[in-house]
Amino acid sequence: MPALARPLHLAAAIDGPGQYEASYYVELARLAERGTLDFVTLDDGFAAPGRTSRRGRAAGRLDALAVLARVAPATERIGFVPTVTTTHTEPFHVSTSVATLDWVSRGRAGWTVDVSTTEAEARLFGRRPVAPAGALWREAGEVADVAARLWDSWEDDAEIRDVPTGRFIDRDKLHYVDFQGATFAVRGPSIVPRPPQGHPVTAVDVTAEPPREAAARYADVAFVRAADPGSARAVGEELRERAREFGRNPARLTVLASLPVELHTTADAVELADRIGDWHAAGAADGFHLRPADAPRDLARVVDGTVPVLQHRGLLRRFYPGTTLRDHLGLTRPVNRYARTGGTAA
Repeated sequence: MPALARPLHLAAAIDGPGQYEASYYVELARLAERGTLDFVTLDDGFAAPGRTSRRGRAAGRLDALAVLARVAPATERIGFVPTVTTTHTEPFHVSTSVATLDWVSRGRAGWTVDVSTTEAEARLFGRRPVAPAGALWREAGEVADVAARLWDSWEDDAEIRDVPTGRFIDRDKLHYVDFQGATFAVRGPSIVPRPPQGHPVTAVDVTAEPPREAAARYADVAFVRAADPGSARAVGEELRERAREFGRNPARLTVLASLPVELHTTADAVELADRIGDWHAAGAADGFHLRPADAPRDLARVVDGTVPVLQHRGLLRRFYPGTTLRDHLGLTRPVNRYARTGGTAA
């Protein structure tokens, strides 16, 4: 079968409820890397111990961003996209934590923006009551905005490290962001140098309506859970139209259909390849985010069964095109807004 003009992107979740050993996540990340997947995701949330979150996610988990910061140095090419909840979390800390993941992974980091919508989770922090989903997602969009500004608050060559003169930083290349949002204000600059990718990749799950405006404004990747290719395609088209209205190039938004995966036999691995090929040919999405029922079993069958079939059919690459997650997704490195405009130095 001839190769399609549009590249097929493939990612997978490596969630492991009750798994507290780094080796579990390292092995899954290396497995996904062997299959040349773009990235792996790791879910997170604020559900209290002994409870489940609104999405039915099991409570009692490690911090996703910290886990992937541990896993990243044990790999070479695979990208890492943890879920980061912006509600009840300081935007400055969100920015520095994601930037740190980009540094320790040498430019392979992203984050999935999420919000906390339950009163039980709000009580864990005791800072404010729960807010409506629309307000939380407007705030999440502002967090994504200020995070990008903080990543730009250091110009790429701000570090001098001149031992003879004792100058470590060119202060003219550090910038205040002076951001004022509806619920927070951030002056900056960041305490972390500009990430290797400029901006780590920002992802949003747009299955529900409230996150779509934030995704259209700020996301590089959008996940949509759909039962059929037509539904996935409709959400993608809506999202790109919104992005266009915000002055963005809609081609820079990668939409991935997020599919549950449960593979018990080799035949199931081939059937998944057929489904992926059919959905992609129908224009349902730019690629697929696979959510295994049993990550060690299902991801192994994807890598050893589904991936070779897709490669044989000319639908999936056999090697990584570059070294960063932006390279894998065909995204350019953003220009620093302050270096371009001569923003106020810190």
